[in-house]
Amino acid sequence: MATRLIRKFDFHAAHHLPAFPEGHACRRVHGHTYACEVVLEGDIDPATGLLMEFDALKRVIAPVEARLDHAMLNEIEGLENPTTELLARWVYQQLKPGLPALQMVRLFETPRNGVEYTEA
Repeated sequence: MATRLIRKFDFHAAHHLPAFPEGHACRRVHGHTYACEVVLEGDIDPATGLLMEFDALKRVIAPVEARLDHAMLNEIEGLENPTTELLARWVYQQLKPGLPALQMVRLFETPRNGVEYTEA
């Protein structure tokens, strides 16, 4: 039986979007309180009854969360143009090696605006 396991974390970060036109609010430095959901999918282990232990998942996510929290995103390698779409992809790529069951990253830059990133 396939199950989805979700871990949510928040971080505060600043950025600017250099591809936006001069005078656009997003081109200026500004910040967000991001909400990120990491979604794993797989079969429940019959011996443990778990897809993955939440503490183990937290340990894999922690270095990525620490790298993003209170950071200037444009200064992070690979995030020179840190749109929400590219940031979600970056988070996915950072986590995938340690989370083979990673299915998706959902990232909200505001309570109303977010993206989902997955690799087919």
